[in-house]
Amino acid sequence: MIIYGKQLFLHIIKHYKKSVKTIYLAKECDKATFSQIASVGAPIKRMDNQKAQALARGGNHQGFLAEVEEFGFKQFDELKKRNFITVLYGLSDIGNIGAIIRTAHALGCEGIVVVAKSLAMEGVIRASSGAAYEIDIALVEDGLSALNELKQCGFKLYATASGGKNVNGMKFGPKTALVMGSEGEGMPKKAILKCDECVGIKMKNGWDSLNVSAAFAIICDRIINE
Repeated sequence: MIIYGKQLFLHIIKHYKKSVKTIYLAKECDKATFSQIASVGAPIKRMDNQKAQALARGGNHQGFLAEVEEFGFKQFDELKKRNFITVLYGLSDIGNIGAIIRTAHALGCEGIVVVAKSLAMEGVIRASSGAAYEIDIALVEDGLSALNELKQCGFKLYATASGGKNVNGMKFGPKTALVMGSEGEGMPKKAILKCDECVGIKMKNGWDSLNVSAAFAIICDRIINE
């Protein structure tokens, strides 16, 4: 797996150096930065910008790239031990998923369950600015079964849906799972019916929706600071 961009690159080599296989540099850097890079102990390869662009698939690599081990998802059973988790049910936009993960880690959500067959973690890691490494993430294919298991473990499930109860002033249980639907279609009806309550955000000026990552940030903050 290839990661790139100076901020993410430096985060990985500082905190997860054992996962780094090969380092690629497409620019000169100062002695202090190079010393930090060399301390990882991985092979360092120089390359021109054209090759770096190809390796980053056209992304803004800023001259810093690395091959790292594949991302390690947590087992779903591990997340069932937490008290506040978020379930991303059918989200597909990598930017939104990464933004939600970054916000979840920053605000204190304890884990993310992604309902999908696969997830392009290279993009998610970039979009999360490395926060994907700092929070437990599980990948499950059968979302309805996952919701059932969470309820059996004592979680109260809150679906985000149009017309949901205003999150302001709500009281949440000791084990809470916030379930976010896809960007365009929202949550499947069967998934909503599995949840205990629907929750929403009271908006003004005739507006009826927010970007899913913005909505998550608001609701997550309300749950943490109820």
